[in-house]
Amino acid sequence: MTDADAERASNEATDWLILLQEEPDDAELRRRFEEWLRARPQNESAWVSMRRFSEMAALLPAAREAGAVATTTRAGAQILSTRPRTAARRWAMPALALAAAACLALWAGPAMLLQLRADHATGTAELRQVDLPDGSRVTLAPASAIAVAMADDQPGRRVQLLSGEAFFQVRPDPARPFRVTARDVEATVLGTRFDVRLGSDDVAVSVEQGIVAVAAAGAPLESAAKLVAGQFVRVANDGLTTRGSEQPELVAAWRQGQLYAQETRLGDAIDQLRRYFAGTIVLTDGRLAERRITGAYNLADPEDALRGMARVHGAKVRRVTPWLLVVSAS
Repeated sequence: MTDADAERASNEATDWLILLQEEPDDAELRRRFEEWLRARPQNESAWVSMRRFSEMAALLPAAREAGAVATTTRAGAQILSTRPRTAARRWAMPALALAAAACLALWAGPAMLLQLRADHATGTAELRQVDLPDGSRVTLAPASAIAVAMADDQPGRRVQLLSGEAFFQVRPDPARPFRVTARDVEATVLGTRFDVRLGSDDVAVSVEQGIVAVAAAGAPLESAAKLVAGQFVRVANDGLTTRGSEQPELVAAWRQGQLYAQETRLGDAIDQLRRYFAGTIVLTDGRLAERRITGAYNLADPEDALRGMARVHGAKVRRVTPWLLVVSAS
């Protein structure tokens, strides 16, 4: 079985799941589904995987509502806004309890490890302002975490972005450079306002005000790329660097509840939306992920934003459960 065969079976399984949920009593639809299921071995495998994934996506929000994963806070952290908590849901099938525990272990394990490393963190759709000991301020985007090393006896000021995105307003101190590391990328400033985003495939640094030097972590400052207001750089995991520019006032527009995309990969834009959606977003087509979009999207309604992004390329967004959105090419 080739990768193309597996991808086709997965896409078809998604379509069947949606159709069967919409028309559960349609005997003819059920007959055609059974024929598809028996047609190829990969169809049954894809169907089993899709059902398991759908069940996991439905169970995880219940675990979140139960408070299974807490957000770490320290003195000096101020909550700007938090996602509204929905009423607790009662599940009619007690047998799901064991499955819920297993799903929670898979989902919460990495998050709990991250919490142990983080000094400050945010949850889904939550923004948080953190006042640092040196007088600088960090605004954390949703689903983000930082670790801070800023003792008075240390020669510099260091913050590590562990996940997500953060906007930094750095208090000037020529004697103590301010450094932000994200994966293998380090941004160094004396006093400025800039944004750092840790994506799955790259690290992006954007400058609203001042000058930021960006280089590989540990590299000499002389080798760093210098960014001024309105400039950004994206460093891919393979080291490929892309520079560009945008209006300074658009830097970290998520602070105003907006996502501005400028020739952005659809896959990257969806990654950012995931931090605002209390569920799972699945993009089934790798080629669709590479398509580019440009526009402004309202982060207060991530599902509507997702549909707007998909519409640009004629893609479809299907709501499989209240907590599972599937994006496909057709």
